[in-house]
Amino acid sequence: MEFTAGGRFEVRLTRADVGKRVSVRQLTGSGAGGEKFTDTVGVLTSWDGGVLLITRRTGESVRVPEAALVAGKVVPAAPARRRGPSASFEELAGVCARSWQPVESEPLGEWRLRAASGFTRRANSVLPLGDPGMELDEALTRVRRWYEERGLPPYVQAATGAEGTQERLCAELERRGWRPEVTAEVRIAALAPLGDRDADVSRVTLGRGVDETWLRRYQRSGVPGPHVLHVLNSGPSVWFATVPGEPGEDGEPGVPAAIGRCVVDGRWAGFMAVEVDPACRRQGLATAVMTALARRALEEGASAAWLQVESDNEGARALYDAMGFALHHRYHHFRSS
Repeated sequence: MEFTAGGRFEVRLTRADVGKRVSVRQLTGSGAGGEKFTDTVGVLTSWDGGVLLITRRTGESVRVPEAALVAGKVVPAAPARRRGPSASFEELAGVCARSWQPVESEPLGEWRLRAASGFTRRANSVLPLGDPGMELDEALTRVRRWYEERGLPPYVQAATGAEGTQERLCAELERRGWRPEVTAEVRIAALAPLGDRDADVSRVTLGRGVDETWLRRYQRSGVPGPHVLHVLNSGPSVWFATVPGEPGEDGEPGVPAAIGRCVVDGRWAGFMAVEVDPACRRQGLATAVMTALARRALEEGASAAWLQVESDNEGARALYDAMGFALHHRYHHFRSS
């Protein structure tokens, strides 16, 4: 990271650069070994009271005292490191939202309030794509009231890490006492290589609707009510995959060995709810499910793939790394304290 001009550190930042992607260096200590510095790259989300607040791609906020700042400059948007399709944040956020639709939805300016009786944070959080049409404090007051009326905790889903994401909103939420509870990665890949994988799909069955057997493997459903079925069946073109498990003692179908869900939306195919019986792992069932779904999505004209995975799910992240999925952005669910 180069900051010097003619051997001198330079600070080429002003408060007018709030909202831009920057690179800064701060002095963190000195001693016999010389001065020590720390470099930070991210969006400059505020510069108040002698402190710069920088939000990294991960959503982490870094406070840099102005007195410790020795170098800084505006830098270009992060270079694309993804394999496969390109996508703007706005496009991909819309595709993700259409694949997991709430039971109840209401606009707040350009924000969208969403509720589904508490089934998943995605379907029970604000999607703030744009301007709420009022000051932020007033908007958040209305958000709290809307969710309290439904007996639900108020969440805001905000993203970081790509051009056009919401680092400033994340910083403002944290400033007001909202705290991120869960972080997930949105990853993308070319669809054709998924369909071309050498996977045994002979046991995978595909269907248009979710049934009781599929739900017995799905870990998030709990006691499935109408709100769960509504969310799972929502989307432009929805497919469900099942790998049968061992039949029950009465000969009826048992819990599936593996399941998956795919939503085709124009050029995009989104993969969700890919789950495998722990006793059947390392048999290629997750790959088979995704391959079968990818082939069906290709038949419908899709060419790009996306999925969401929680940042602490190391096993799933390793699987998706091997399949060629690369990080596009992260989103965080902020909850009001």
